[in-house]
Amino acid sequence: MPNTHGAIFCSPLWIVFLPKERQDMPREFQSRRLEGRVALVTGGGTGIGRAAALAYSREGAKVVVAGRRRSEIDETVRLIAANGGVGCAVSTDVAVAQQVRELVDVAVERYGRLDAAFNNAGIEGTFAPITELAEADFDEVIGINLRGAWLSIKYEIAAMLSLGNGGSIVNTSSFLAKGASVGSTAYSASKGGLDALIRAVAIEYGPHNIRINNINPGAIRTPMFERLGGDEHLDLIESFTPLRRVGEPADAGDVAVWLATDEARFITGQTLMVDGGVSIPHVR
Repeated sequence: MPNTHGAIFCSPLWIVFLPKERQDMPREFQSRRLEGRVALVTGGGTGIGRAAALAYSREGAKVVVAGRRRSEIDETVRLIAANGGVGCAVSTDVAVAQQVRELVDVAVERYGRLDAAFNNAGIEGTFAPITELAEADFDEVIGINLRGAWLSIKYEIAAMLSLGNGGSIVNTSSFLAKGASVGSTAYSASKGGLDALIRAVAIEYGPHNIRINNINPGAIRTPMFERLGGDEHLDLIESFTPLRRVGEPADAGDVAVWLATDEARFITGQTLMVDGGVSIPHVR
């Protein structure tokens, strides 16, 4: 199906000498564990999504980067190309089924396969007590965080089935799927639903060698963290985090990429807490 909702920009294949700073990178970033594979990342314009897109590329995958803000996904693709990788930016709203279907079609038509998907698109929405939260605000969060992930998984799996190579799907959930915060009813419900969703999908499509898992980040230094006032409460957040720091986008993005490698071949239907230990029950 032709793309009707946004322009597509793909970087050329750059033939480059490996600069010294790349030579000095940790060995796991030089192993090219995803050489010859194709990865799709939604919400790839900033934060965890961008970090994952760059990590997929370092591992040798061609990367389709999707998001609603064109300038941000174009910048992610530019960074991929600058490091010698191959990437493609596709404007996509994951709440719109046709756009999600076309996004997956672009990945398969342009690169011939789809091996990995990271469904990272999401919003925090409005945080308010349930009696004060508007129905429209609840619907928006569920529509993007849960329904958008459901649509992405639906069309990604359909493509993987038709190609017959299996695959790995990872979604961004949250530590708030397991706990709660005042005002988080919509957000927690959307992420808790996503955790339940993948267990059913794992059972349905495990026989086809399609794996699906979630990462559940805690406090990660992303634009969402900043919008929620994380910097204003940094000392407090670090004080109740066992690792005593806020996570960086790569702390979560690298886990999503690892789940697509053969090292994770026997892991499916799981939620991996990437929160510095915040979710460990302990007296504070």
